[in-house]
Amino acid sequence: MTRFDTVLVANRGEVALRIIRACRELGLRSVAAHSAADRGAPWLALADEAICIGAAPSRDSYLNIPALLLAAEACKAGAVHPGYGFLSENASFAQAVEDAGLVFIGPTAESIRTMGDKIAAKRAMIEAGVPCVPGPDQPLPEDAAEIERIATQIGYPVIVKAVGGGGGRGMRIVRSPEALAEAIAVTRTEAGRAFGRADLYMERFLEAPRHVEIQVLCDTHGNAVSLGERDCSMQRRHQKVVEEAPAPGISPRVLRDVAERCVAACRHIGYRGAGTFEFLYEDGAFYFIEMNTRVQVEHPVTEMVTGIDIVREQIRIAQGETLGFTQANIAPRGHAIECRINAEDPFSFTPSPGRIMALSLPGGPGLRVDTHITTGYTVPSQYDSLIAKVIAHGATREQAIARMASALTELRVEGIATNAPLCAAIMQDARFRAGGADIHHLERWLARRAAGGADAG
Repeated sequence: MTRFDTVLVANRGEVALRIIRACRELGLRSVAAHSAADRGAPWLALADEAICIGAAPSRDSYLNIPALLLAAEACKAGAVHPGYGFLSENASFAQAVEDAGLVFIGPTAESIRTMGDKIAAKRAMIEAGVPCVPGPDQPLPEDAAEIERIATQIGYPVIVKAVGGGGGRGMRIVRSPEALAEAIAVTRTEAGRAFGRADLYMERFLEAPRHVEIQVLCDTHGNAVSLGERDCSMQRRHQKVVEEAPAPGISPRVLRDVAERCVAACRHIGYRGAGTFEFLYEDGAFYFIEMNTRVQVEHPVTEMVTGIDIVREQIRIAQGETLGFTQANIAPRGHAIECRINAEDPFSFTPSPGRIMALSLPGGPGLRVDTHITTGYTVPSQYDSLIAKVIAHGATREQAIARMASALTELRVEGIATNAPLCAAIMQDARFRAGGADIHHLERWLARRAAGGADAG
């Protein structure tokens, strides 16, 4: 067993509060590392201790590895939980934590490094039998003629991506041979500037896929399980807005097969902790795109249908304990939907930081709200705009949608703008309510609305 009694929470906001609560349930002491901008923030009062690690900019605080390690030493922490975002998928941070004699609550630095490299991840998944998007498992060569041959072999349209990319950056869709050379040149330049690495790879471009992901948990004793899937297709500019579990309209047999392959892949790479395999799903087939080596923003929908506390399990696994259940024990019940509530205009998406003058959160059967905000709290401008997550659970998908729609009418945040009206409109959208919309649906809907379309559904 790897015992520790104090956890440094290396994050902020809603996820920091989530980790603090899990520590409290497990009888562990939590220490919240925070920036100067977050001094006095509501979640800090719920931690056993709070330590300021730097100025407001993320690079000086939440991304400052030496400062975080000094904080861990000062509070005598035995472990560090990175949450999501910031340094959660930074292999150098994970290694530095381990080198300091602390426990990183997450996978090994080696696993993070492998899965963070798109080519290495694809190669590992192919070896493990996980279906991948058609395309070579190696970077593109410099030779233009060879690149053209690869594109022809894959078949147009293709997508060119940066090996070290993410978040929708460093990619170009190419629909004809004539456009290939320019796309390669522009993407190489963008990749070098954004990620410090100009390597590219190429895959077939899927025209209208859904975004479906598989949640896994793995301990250090060889046990690995799938907690089922989530559909995250309601996106704008590759950013998720609404997520749900289970994914509607997909064959249980197909889902079971891909989940089993993900679990096998975890054993193949010696993975530990929580992780998410992300896929594009089109025409009845799954295609692996990446693995997130951390807890996901949307993890509550899986918790609602399985009854399993994913953050608690992360901490238990880091302590060397075995999973308290097997695959046979996992039986998802009902349906859950999550809406991400951001401090932004619901349709122009302009950020809306500022002071919250009044706050009223929804309640009722099957409702959960994960948030760090309170009346009087000032949403800072330096960080991500996520301020809350509203999660609705029902016996059926229809009931979950109805409960979410009702909850969004109850939600009141005064003093700043939020995207709650957009989420409410999605709940009424005919295509969303039918289930199975592709990843481009929300952007098409928004475009029709901006053009004054009478029916944006």
